Amino acid sequence: MASMAQGVKDDRACGTALSVFPWHHVIYRENCDRIYSRAYWMTDNEIAAESLSANTFLRAFADDGGGDAVEQIDRAFVTEVRQFQSLGALTLKPEGAPKNRSIRGRMKRLHLERAVVQLPPTEKLVFLMHDMEGYEHQRISRLLGIDDAESRLALHQARLHLRNLVDCMA
Repeated sequence: MASMAQGVKDDRACGTALSVFPWHHVIYRENCDRIYSRAYWMTDNEIAAESLSANTFLRAFADDGGGDAVEQIDRAFVTEVRQFQSLGALTLKPEGAPKNRSIRGRMKRLHLERAVVQLPPTEKLVFLMHDMEGYEHQRISRLLGIDDAESRLALHQARLHLRNLVDCMA
């Protein structure tokens, strides 16, 4: 029963776009969990994530520029994130990995989840798109408007930052 209520709530979040264009409903259903999950990681707040997700789909469906629907939704998501928080220059200076300190035995999933939330916005988004969703650097760089090398650097910096954060927690 709760999933039925959640489905109605999700459908309302996308407004009239779902009732006007039936294929939007299918596209929404195929992508809503992915977008909400990414939004939650970016905001660390359920209400903000719901709002960010709904606005993403509204923007994507209003744009209707043709082409790949997933790419259109991803572009809309990046635009919404930029309105929510600054996605700017990479924020971490390359410092290298800690020397000979293994965190594998001491790391817990909770530590990793807390560390991901603490990443700077650009590094967090690149990490989520690449390592959690399997996007290629070329696609990430196109969505964020950065070079391929910057996407790779952001991922590297995110991983270093995660390692350092988890090491401090363990």
